[in-house]
Amino acid sequence: MNTQLYPLQIWVSHLDRRLYAMLVGVVMGLIGAGVGLLLAVGGPIIALAAIVGITLGFYVLTDLRIALYGIIGIMILLPFGTLPFKIGFKPSFLDLALYAFLFVYLCQWMTGRRRGFQITPIHGLIALYVMWVIFAFVLGWRFGMPDATIARRFLMAMVSISLVFILGDLLRDVSTLRRIVWVVTVFIGAQALIAILLWAMPDRAADSLLVRLGPIGYPSSGAIRYVESDPALGERAIGTWVDPNALGGLLAIGAAMLAPQLFAARPVLRPRWLTWGVMGVTVLALIITSSRSSLLAFGVGLFVIILARYRRYLVPLIVVGILILFLPPAQRYIDRIFQAFRGEDLATQMRVGEWTDALDLIGQYPLTGIGFTGTPNNTLYTDVANMYLIMANQIGLTGVALFLLAMGGVFAYGYRAWQIAKHDPDFDAILLGYHAALLTALVNAVADLYFFRLDFQASITWFWLTVTLALASARLVMTEKDKRVSILRSDDLTKILQSAP
Repeated sequence: MNTQLYPLQIWVSHLDRRLYAMLVGVVMGLIGAGVGLLLAVGGPIIALAAIVGITLGFYVLTDLRIALYGIIGIMILLPFGTLPFKIGFKPSFLDLALYAFLFVYLCQWMTGRRRGFQITPIHGLIALYVMWVIFAFVLGWRFGMPDATIARRFLMAMVSISLVFILGDLLRDVSTLRRIVWVVTVFIGAQALIAILLWAMPDRAADSLLVRLGPIGYPSSGAIRYVESDPALGERAIGTWVDPNALGGLLAIGAAMLAPQLFAARPVLRPRWLTWGVMGVTVLALIITSSRSSLLAFGVGLFVIILARYRRYLVPLIVVGILILFLPPAQRYIDRIFQAFRGEDLATQMRVGEWTDALDLIGQYPLTGIGFTGTPNNTLYTDVANMYLIMANQIGLTGVALFLLAMGGVFAYGYRAWQIAKHDPDFDAILLGYHAALLTALVNAVADLYFFRLDFQASITWFWLTVTLALASARLVMTEKDKRVSILRSDDLTKILQSAP
C-alpha cells in the first residue's frame, strides 16, 4: 500500500480543526450553490449530467487510458455536446476530453513517468501532410482572415490529428489495443441502439427527446431528418449525431472494426453471441440511416475482410445477401442505390452539381487551394459532398497527394505486418479490423465530407483515431516479431556457448 503523502495532504493534515471545519463548510456550500444553479438553469437532467461529468473528469486526470476511453465515449455518444454556459465560447465535451488527455500525457513526460517516444516511418508522411494543411490554412488568409470560431475549430482539428503521434507512442501492448476494440464495441452498440429506438418512436416523441439536449449545443427544434427532406419518403436514423450521413460513417467504420471479431479465435467480447448481437444492432442502425455511401463502404470493408481471412464464409454470405435482396424492405433501399448510380434522385443530382463546381474551383487554384477562411468571390464555395474534392478545394491537389501518400503508407506498413499477424490469434482480428475500418472510411469519403469538415470535429477525431489504431497495431506486430527474433538468437547463442568445450 502506498503511504506517501502529497503536499496538499500534508497541508490539510496540519490544519487547525476549526479552520478545517470551516474549509469543509465553504467547499460544501460552493458545491451546493453550484448544483442549485445548474438545477435552475439547465434542469435536473443537465445538472445530473454535469455532476457525473465533473466526477468522471477528475477520475480521467488520474489515468491516461481512462482519458482515452473518455474521448472515445464522448465522441461516439455526445459528439456535439457543449457546456451549457459560455467561458468566452462554449467548448464541446470532446474539446475538454482532448484537453484532459493532452494534459495528463504532458504531465507524464514532465514527471519522468514516460520515456522513449515510439512512432513508425509512416508518421513522417503524416507530419508532412499536417505541415501542408497548416501552410494552406495560413495561405488562405489572403481571401479572408479567420474569425475566432474558425481558428478554434482548425486548432481542434490539428489536436485530433495529433492523436496519431501521441497514441502511436502510448499504445505499446496488445491488451490495450484489444481493450480499445472492446470499448468501441460497447459505445458503438449503445449509439446504434439509441438510433434505432429514436427512429422507431413517433416523430414528435423522438424530436422532443432530442430537443432536451438543446442546452448542451444540440438543435432546439426540427432534429428529425427524412429522406430528401420529405416525410413521405421515410425517416432517417440520426441517433445523437444530428446528421444521418455522419452517423452512417461512424457506424460503418465501427462495424468494419468489429466484423473480424465474429469469427476470431480470441474475440475481445465474450461470450461470442454478444459480438453478434452488437454487430446486428449496428448494421441495422446503419441501414436505417439511409446513408447509401456508408452502407456500400461497409460492404467494401467486409468484402476485404472475407478475402483476407475468412474465404470459407464467402459463398454462404453471398447466398444470405441474395436472399436479403428479395425481402420487401430491401427492395426500396436497393432501388435508391441504383437511382444514385443513375443520377435520378435529388440528393445525387445535388452531389453531381457540387462536384462540377468543385472541379471548376480546383482548375483555378490547383496546387494550394483557397484555404479555410474565405473565397475569392461570392460565386465560389468549398463545401462539397466528397472529402477528396473538399480537400482539393481547401488544400489543393498537393495536399490531396500528400494525404493519399500517407494513407498508402499506412496500408503498405499494415500489409507487411499482416504477413506476420495472420498466424497469430492475438493480433489477426484486431489488425485486420483496424485496417478494414480505415478502408471503409476512405471509401465512404468519396460521397461524404465529414472527415475533413471543421465543424464536424467528432468525425475528424474518429477518422484519425482509426488511422492511429491501424498504425499502432501494425507497429506492435513488427515490434513483437523483432523481440521474438532477438530471443531466438539469444537462445541459439546460449546453446552454442553451452556446447562449446
